[in-house]
Amino acid sequence: MKTMILFNNRTIPVYLTDTNKKAIEKLSDVLNRKLQTGKNALRNCIKSLISVEIVGSEATLHSLYEKDSLTISLY
Repeated sequence: MKTMILFNNRTIPVYLTDTNKKAIEKLSDVLNRKLQTGKNALRNCIKSLISVEIVGSEATLHSLYEKDSLTISLY
């Protein structure tokens, strides 16, 4: 399933394996928190985010630059 979220004034596609609405809400919370308190590599990934893939409790953040893509835990 594909849905869209608004993050940092950009629309970002989010791909889900199941329809878990809590995962979308948790993703927004985690991204905002990590943008403020995360390490440089994570902040760079979030700033150049082009899409997110959620599988279970993990979110793979796909960045504009492939080397910056990361996987984070939502819970």
